[in-house]
Parts: sequence; C-alpha cells; structure tokens
Amino acid sequence: MRKMRRRALMALALGAITTASLDARWGHFGGGHGGGGVAYQQVATTPAATLTQKQKDDLIFMYQEEKLARDVYITLGRKWGARVFLNIQNSEQRHMDAVRYLLNKYNLRVPVLSDDIGVFENEELQALYNQLVAKGSQSLRDALEVGVTIEETDIADLEEKMEGAPADIKSVYSNLLRGSYNHLRAFKRNLEYLR
Repeated sequence: MRKMRRRALMALALGAITTASLDARWGHFGGGHGGGGVAYQQVATTPAATLTQKQKDDLIFMYQEEKLARDVYITLGRKWGARVFLNIQNSEQRHMDAVRYLLNKYNLRVPVLSDDIGVFENEELQALYNQLVAKGSQSLRDALEVGVTIEETDIADLEEKMEGAPADIKSVYSNLLRGSYNHLRAFKRNLEYLR
C-alpha cells in the first residue's frame, strides 16, 4: 500500500513536470517562457481590428475564465499539495497575461474587482469557483476531476470564440487552446495513476 501511494505521488509530480515543459515548448505568452516574446511581437505588430461587441465580450469573459482556472488550481494545490496544480496554475497565469495583453491593445477594461484568489466580478463565475473548490476539496481524485472539467470547458469556449476572430485574437486563443489540451492530458494521466 505504501509503495503504491509513493508511486502515485511520484507519477503526479512527473505529470506536472511534463505539462510544464509542454507549455514552454508551445511558446505560451509570458516573461521568457518558450518564446513568449516572439508571440507578443506577432500580436503587437498585427494592426488592431474593429471588434464586434461579442468579440469584446468574449475577450473579457476569457480573461475571467483563465483567472477561474488559476484560482481553483491555486486553492486545490494548497489543499492537496499535488505538483500538477502548481505547474498548471503558473501556466494559467501566463494565459491571463496573454488575454490581458489583448484587452490592453483594444482598450478594454480588465474585468476583475481584485486579483485576489477566488474573487470574481462575474456572479456566475463566482458561483462556479465556489462549487468547483467545494467538489475538489473532497478528495484528490475529485480535485483532478475538477481540473478535467475546467480544461474541457475552456477548450469548448476557446474553439467557439476563435470562429471569426481577428488574426491577433485567434493567435492568442490558439496558444491557449494548445495549453488547455496539454493540461487536460495531464489531469487525465494523473487520474489514471490513482486507479
């Protein structure tokens, strides 16, 4: 039993490291992570498009959704001490930074009352954060399942919001989408180790 538990914990740590390296290789936005400067340069040199109200709303929502993911992973990481949450929360911060860059480019307000963990302006996201943390606090398995739920939701939202988006926004969403697929695989892999 002790050997199985040790093996599971080691697998969780290895899964987190693999996810972090995949994120870096995909060139996510953020200070010095895997060519983020090049990605920022591409967005910066693409002329600003005229956004529809839906595209503006989508950017504002995606920032909050990335914050939701980060905050849930921070909270559950503190609860369970699993490295997969630590590494993915860092990636989610880079996702937030990437969307914030677009919000600034298009002169849209960054939609947070506070950057405090678990504080949201959007009431639905606030309720969702509370529900996800409550579920993820029941067991490590529940916490990893919460991670799967978040990433599957993020993937669906990004794919929907990419349709018809201008090139600079589509480029950022595409990077975030690759990251979300990596995170989803990591959470599923870690769930397998608990079986």
